[in-house]
Amino acid sequence: MTNSAFPGLDAYLDSESGPVERALERAIVTLEQCEAPIEPEVLSAIRHGVMSGGKRLRPILFASAYQACGAEAKEASYDLAASLEMIHAYSLMHDDLPCMDDAALRRGRATTHRVHGEDVTIRAGAALIPAAALQALDASGRLGCEQARCLTIVRTLMAAAGAGGMVGGQWVDLLGEGLALGTEDLDALHRMKTGALLTASLEMAALAADADSDTRDALRTYGQAIGLAFQIADDVLDATASAETLGKNPSDAVLDKSTYVALYGLEEALRRARYQVDIAVSALKAAGIESPALVALGRHVVERRK
Repeated sequence: MTNSAFPGLDAYLDSESGPVERALERAIVTLEQCEAPIEPEVLSAIRHGVMSGGKRLRPILFASAYQACGAEAKEASYDLAASLEMIHAYSLMHDDLPCMDDAALRRGRATTHRVHGEDVTIRAGAALIPAAALQALDASGRLGCEQARCLTIVRTLMAAAGAGGMVGGQWVDLLGEGLALGTEDLDALHRMKTGALLTASLEMAALAADADSDTRDALRTYGQAIGLAFQIADDVLDATASAETLGKNPSDAVLDKSTYVALYGLEEALRRARYQVDIAVSALKAAGIESPALVALGRHVVERRK
């Protein structure tokens, strides 16, 4: 994609959100039609958690990186991207539970456990984990990836979601409530909780497109930097935006969490977020990756208002 062909971020997000939503709908229908039946109430909770809107940043990052690697967008590539959003949806469903953040509002709607109950939400979130793995395996195969590469793609997704990634980060986040974490510990927490799955979006795209090692390394660096920038921006929004704007209740202060805003103040936190975006964009440039979409998405991570 050349600069002249890039339609602008808003138009680009609109153009990518449609294929992502259709892929997520296909994924839900697959679960509804699977041979081993899932209880209707669990399926309803899955649909509530997955199809409740949101930024869809992870699948859009995947789609952008996949095309930046020279691969053609296909239905199967969006199906692979959807596996990332399935993991993200599960994480939000569980993160909102009373035993974790005890949130009542998500994306402007009642959280899944407030609608469907805690036990159903726990089972629905857990069901999304193997469903996402199977989704990634099937979609990567339909993209023509050989078996070894398919397995590496699935392994990348599961590693980012697991104890060494998102789940481990969530656990460290819970342990850190009421503690004053320093920069090193806070960075490590959020590289796991937020950054791991965002980075996996770029890594999976590079693998699916069979990109060379320099391209894979650059996209990994981009993902890691954007993941940290995203979390810093999230902390800023939690400290400055209203529930109406965010679609959820600001909770960091209530839960006594360590944040970049508490550590550095608003201005320095934003400066650090923008510095991470500069690292991300520089990694693309150094590797010769021409992607106005990835550059714009990186800037959007910091400049977004919700």
